[in-house]
Amino acid sequence: QVQLVESGGGSVQAGGSLRLSCAVSTYTYRTYCMGWFRQAPGKEREGVASINAGGGTTVYADSVKGRFTISQDSAKNTLYLQMNSLKPEDTAMYYCAAVADIAVPGYCLRRFQAGPAGWGYWGQGTQVTVSS
Repeated sequence: QVQLVESGGGSVQAGGSLRLSCAVSTYTYRTYCMGWFRQAPGKEREGVASINAGGGTTVYADSVKGRFTISQDSAKNTLYLQMNSLKPEDTAMYYCAAVADIAVPGYCLRRFQAGPAGWGYWGQGTQVTVSS
């Protein structure tokens, strides 16, 4: 059973930064794709960024490229999302998610591009609010 617990959300002004953290069950990094998703009121949940089990491959939504960075610290069993140059349109509930990585090249990318439906494990979410 994979357990995910997010933290680090808050309220910031446009142009500011936040770092989200996701505490992850032990050993998850070795066998799971990890991702960040977000959902704004009245909108569908969307992918923000993903990283593969080995940590060598990352993918980002076009809307956050160059501003957000996904990373993981296996020693601390923690997934991060560094968010810089925040915009009001980044306001949403942010979720950490995991799905088993079947060790096929490009699998995590395809899972991310396919959307949130196939991701089996989710945290409770952390709210990010960006004011103009």
